[in-house]
Amino acid sequence: VTVDAIYLEFYGLREAPFDITPDPRFVFLSERHRDALAHLVYGIGQGGSGGFVQLTGEVGTGKTTLSRLLLGQLPERTRVALVLNPRQSPVELLESIADELRLDIEGARGSAKALVDRLNHYLLDAYAQGLRVVLIVDEAQQLPVEALEQIRLLTNLETPTQKLLQIILIGQPELREGLARSEVRQLAQRIMLDRAELRQLAQRVTARYHLMPLDEDETEAYLRHRLAVAGATRHPFTRLAMRCLHRRSGGVPRLINVIAERALLAGYVADELQVGERLVEHAADEVLGVTGRRRSRGALLAAALVAVV
Repeated sequence: VTVDAIYLEFYGLREAPFDITPDPRFVFLSERHRDALAHLVYGIGQGGSGGFVQLTGEVGTGKTTLSRLLLGQLPERTRVALVLNPRQSPVELLESIADELRLDIEGARGSAKALVDRLNHYLLDAYAQGLRVVLIVDEAQQLPVEALEQIRLLTNLETPTQKLLQIILIGQPELREGLARSEVRQLAQRIMLDRAELRQLAQRVTARYHLMPLDEDETEAYLRHRLAVAGATRHPFTRLAMRCLHRRSGGVPRLINVIAERALLAGYVADELQVGERLVEHAADEVLGVTGRRRSRGALLAAALVAVV
C-alpha cells in the first residue's frame, strides 16, 4: 500500500485534490479570473483591432491556466501560434511562430526578412479565407528587447483596413512595470515596455489586465471546489486553518495547493482527521523555507511509511 493511497483513504478522497499538474476538472475561476479571461476573449474577438492584449500576474496566480482555457474558447476559424519559450533571438522567435502555424519555411530559416515575407503571405491568405490569426506569448517578461521589438514590427503587417495579427502577451508584473530581473535575480534593469525604443509597442497595448491573488473568501471556495472534485465527502480544514492558508499563501493558487497538500499529509501522520491552524502553519513553514519549526517532507513521508507498516 502506498503512502498516497493511505493518505487519500484517510480523508475519504478518490484522488489528490492539490496536485499542481494542470487538470481542467480542478480549474476554479474566481471573479477576477473570469474577468481576465473575458479581456483576452474580447481582445481577440473585437477589442484588439490588431493591437496587443496584455495579461500580467504574479507567479502561480493562474496565467498559464487562463491561456489554456482561452485556447478552448477561441472561435473555430482561428489559427494560433503559442510561444512558451520566449528567450529567443528575433530570428528564432520568427521561426518558432512559423513552426507553430505550420508554415513551410524551407530556405527561409536564418533570415528575418525571408521569414517575415513568408509570414506576411500566410496572414494575407488567412485574411482572404476569413481566418483570424493569433500569437500568444507566455512568460513574455523574459522576451529579449530585440525579440519584443520584432513582435512590435509584426503588427505592421496589415491590409489598408485591418491588422493581420492579434498578439497576446502573458507575463509576470515585470512586463507591466517595465522591469526584468536577471537570471540570478540580484540585479534589475529597465528593459521592457517603457524603454524609449519600445514606446510604440506600449502605445499599441489595447487591453490590459493584472491578475490578482485570491481573497480570503475565494481561497475558501477554491479549497472546497478542489476537494469536492477529488471526491471529498467532508471538509478536512477548519475555518481557522483556511484563513491561515490564505494568509500564508497570499492567495496564490499554486502556493495554496502545495501548503494544503503538506498540511493533509501532516494531518495523516498525526492521525488528525480535522486539519487545524497549527498543522497549516507548520506546513507553510516547510513550503516557504522557515527553518526550525517543522520536519521536512522527507521526514513526514518517513513517518507516514512507519504508520503504514
